[in-house]
Amino acid sequence: MRTVEFPDRSDWPELLKRPALSSESLYDSVRSVLDDVRANGDEALYRYARLFDNVELEGFEVTGAMIAEAVGQVPQELRDAIGTAAANIRKFHEAQIPSLQKVETVPGVVCWQKAVPIQKVGLYIPGGSAPLFSTVLMLAIPAAVAGCPEIVLCTPPDRSTGRPNPATLYAAQVAGVSRIFMIGGSQAIAAMAYGTESVPKVSKIFGPGNSYVTAAKQIVSLRDVAIDMPAGPSEAEVIADDSADPSFVAADLLSQAEHGPDSQVLLLTTSARTIVKVREEVDRQAALLPRRDIAAKALDNSRLVLLKNMDEVIEMTNMYAPEHLIIQADDAEQLAGRVLNAGSVFIGEWSPESAGDYASGTNHTLPTSGYAMAYSGVNIDSFMRKITFQQLSREGLEALGATIETMAAGESLDAHKNAVTIRLERK
Repeated sequence: MRTVEFPDRSDWPELLKRPALSSESLYDSVRSVLDDVRANGDEALYRYARLFDNVELEGFEVTGAMIAEAVGQVPQELRDAIGTAAANIRKFHEAQIPSLQKVETVPGVVCWQKAVPIQKVGLYIPGGSAPLFSTVLMLAIPAAVAGCPEIVLCTPPDRSTGRPNPATLYAAQVAGVSRIFMIGGSQAIAAMAYGTESVPKVSKIFGPGNSYVTAAKQIVSLRDVAIDMPAGPSEAEVIADDSADPSFVAADLLSQAEHGPDSQVLLLTTSARTIVKVREEVDRQAALLPRRDIAAKALDNSRLVLLKNMDEVIEMTNMYAPEHLIIQADDAEQLAGRVLNAGSVFIGEWSPESAGDYASGTNHTLPTSGYAMAYSGVNIDSFMRKITFQQLSREGLEALGATIETMAAGESLDAHKNAVTIRLERK
């Protein structure tokens, strides 16, 4: 990790650069997979299962018998943990359900907004070295709470078993997923975007993935289907002062660094002592991690930044707009109130980022790469559309008629004006 002391403001943008994204360079190869699946459906999916996953499948959909077998393979301790996390996630997201409110803007003119669940949503859950069964809970539970009638999940089969990860299947059952398919990579995104003989076409796709999955989501979102948000490598920032426990700070930095070699972590502090102690702790703790090689590469993208005061710390934080922000300082709650751009904020020394990743109840599907300036993390609204309604009585139209006619005439839209005039002339 590089240490930077008292950087000039003109250097901040360069200092806060993320690792370069590579998904755009994959567009041509990914587009060929998308076009193949759109044209050839299941036949293309079987070919890609052999080519990319090294498995020979007889069908894509996970059966009830497969799920029952998977449940038996998940240790009771992990099942209990998934159950606790699911309950907290459900409780937090149920509190977001919008209420219907009617507003009378003028006498006789009533307007309201109704939230309608998306009818078919698709979830992508990666496999590989770190199968993200927790993301099943983070995506499927809000979808179920929002009332989405059909929740489709795609996840790759394991090369050794030919089946998806058992904990992923168990979490899908707990969360209320409708149908599960053993399909991975960009071909899974294509299957959900276009539909095949086996996989239904959905209206919106959610979930993380590698650069091929990211590229596929970006391409299909241009024309064919909505996606959750733009995606980039995971990232975290820690704000710390002299009161922070260096071992806690180092653990939070490493918990994000182990996600992948293109992840990034930052420490912003006003304490030179904290930087020294945190660096020592990062080295000590990293040496003990099974994924230390991955974390080491992420740390190459990372910074320890010493700033003059907390005003600069907050200013730089809002410029960076981190996916995860952990605040370990005496006045952590007050500092959190000044944060304008962040995906999720963790306040105080007893609030590790991993709490939000798994079980506090908040959602861990968050905007990265600075998109927290404009995007929210996944929530109930992500799985809904808002339809507005209005109902006017004659009295209401008479009250607004002159306003509408004048504005329509001002835009030279005479038919708009006439739609009001013809009504008001009716005796």
